[in-house]
Amino acid sequence: MCGIAAAIDLGLRPRGLLPVVETMSELIAHRGPDGHGLWERERGGVAFGHRRLTIIDLTTGEQPMTDGDGAWVTYNGEIYNYVEVREVLGERAFRTTSDTEVLLRAYRRWGVDCLAQLRGMFAFALWDESEQTLFCARDRFGIKPLYYAQVDGMLVLASEAKALLPFLPSIETDPEGLQDYLTFQFVLHGKTLFRGVQELLPGHYLLVRDGQVTVRRYWEVQYEPDFDHTERYFSDRLDELVQDSVRLHLRADVPVGSYVSGGLDSSIVAGLASQQTGYPFQGFTGRFDVGPEFDESRYARDLAVASDFDLHEVTITPEDVRTILPDLIYHLDFPVAGPGSIPQYMVSKLAAQHVKVVLGGQGGDEIFGGYARYLIAYFEQCIKAAIEGTMRDGNFVVTYESIIPSLSTLREYKPLLREFWREGLFEDLDRRYYRLVDRAPQLAGAIDPGVFGDESPFARFHRIFRADNVQKESYFDSMTHFDFKTLLPALLQIEDRVSMAHGLESRVPFVDHAVVDFAATMPADVKFKNGQLKHVLRQSLDRVLPRSIAERTDKMGFPVPLRQWVGPGGPLRDFAGDVLGSAAARSRPYLADGFDPVSLIDSDTAYGRSLWGLLSLELWQARFHDRSQEWQALRQGPTTPYAASR
Repeated sequence: MCGIAAAIDLGLRPRGLLPVVETMSELIAHRGPDGHGLWERERGGVAFGHRRLTIIDLTTGEQPMTDGDGAWVTYNGEIYNYVEVREVLGERAFRTTSDTEVLLRAYRRWGVDCLAQLRGMFAFALWDESEQTLFCARDRFGIKPLYYAQVDGMLVLASEAKALLPFLPSIETDPEGLQDYLTFQFVLHGKTLFRGVQELLPGHYLLVRDGQVTVRRYWEVQYEPDFDHTERYFSDRLDELVQDSVRLHLRADVPVGSYVSGGLDSSIVAGLASQQTGYPFQGFTGRFDVGPEFDESRYARDLAVASDFDLHEVTITPEDVRTILPDLIYHLDFPVAGPGSIPQYMVSKLAAQHVKVVLGGQGGDEIFGGYARYLIAYFEQCIKAAIEGTMRDGNFVVTYESIIPSLSTLREYKPLLREFWREGLFEDLDRRYYRLVDRAPQLAGAIDPGVFGDESPFARFHRIFRADNVQKESYFDSMTHFDFKTLLPALLQIEDRVSMAHGLESRVPFVDHAVVDFAATMPADVKFKNGQLKHVLRQSLDRVLPRSIAERTDKMGFPVPLRQWVGPGGPLRDFAGDVLGSAAARSRPYLADGFDPVSLIDSDTAYGRSLWGLLSLELWQARFHDRSQEWQALRQGPTTPYAASR
């Protein structure tokens, strides 16, 4: 786990680019507190920077690294199967025990096809002098970030978007990205909220050759349900794959711990990891001292007792939120989906005091179907099918009889149900799911309708929801696929940023392509049986869980009491009012005339998602846009004081 930076003159003109990568490297120094390095091509025109967090090969893995034959790489992440790939390549070829050298040797053997051999999380830039080519790639799921921009005849790349800002001609908001954010609280199709800055999409690689920049996809999940095998087969095979993924994710030359939220996914990962490690295991959790609806720590304690590991806890206070929010937005680079990043940041800070690597349960909801909105959407379609007499047609069947036993799960979602069924009942599947993920109606009255351009966010949503790799008959796969391609990368961005802000490596064993590819073959009624979300995951691995977790029917997902803290008399009310009510905030072009922040604060839902959406957007504007002159001053080189980063 590290931070990388790279710059290439698209014409390979012999200009020095070290000052460029030095500036970018300095802005991501928090990602690699254990070492740093720079490299520039002898004839100029290409330069790399690297910030190192030592996890594997603590003594000989310095970067940028060369294979001695004209290839250089700056690389962030972990190749978990590096031992196996190394054996295929031949031990005698290696000078170090690092996975970085495995990447270099794999490229020398297979070229860009080396990506098919790698199992892990990664983002890298590799210069091949013999081919005069820059080869950059990102892992299949976007666990590790990579952003790029073309400016002044050069391509600049870095682990975090903030590192590119000094080199942009100006810092502006991308209008389409803003539309996406206000609709989904994340951005689609590789755009970002910064005009001119793109992210390399998960499962894609980028080539620079002969002055041309080409981006290509190298992996895609294929939803091809297997109706020939039994539920027992899927359960047993999933057990094997998840155990193997956890085993590989535990590979490190430093201690490994685990986040423990008290939910199903992180509890399975922590339970398996504690069984497999040969040293005292440690877990980390957070809580809010507001009430039981905001505190899952009792479940985390149950798991720690059942699995016999040490559990460290942090209680998050309103003062913590007031203190960390500006820095949190800085580290995140963008406003992001939901206020859950607040507890994640605090628990990462706690974990970094004890370990260098931490496992998490991210991905379980998107891969196996864990969100209540899937149940809501399916329930409506079951009613429609029952009325139309098509309930039992075809293979993609989840019946309303099977859903009824789990409808109590929706008790806390009655406001969402009222809004969902207020209009459009029994519309086309894509329209109905869009209504469940569309956040824009909650901001009506706060956002100027003119923000939304000619192409609505629905059109961009539809291209993903109805992608060719999903069979049109499978509503469940279409829903989970959209979240897998959009929400999951947004959540993984948070996972990366909040951990790296504290020099901590976060690993996510469910987000492993062997697991994901297998899950994509499971029929909906295996993942989602008897109305039970993530049914097959529970059946496969609940043996590692205490009963209190295995039998949970509520889903909390680390809720944040933002609404309670900003309500009348709340400890953060003045803070939220000052941020949203400042002269700068009121002047934002996306706000509706007469926008009243107090009205938004007092009318928001229990978990404060609308408030969070605008609050984090305003803090982002203040940190990056309102200080644009400071950011652009940094292009003079690393001797410039880093006022914008402090």
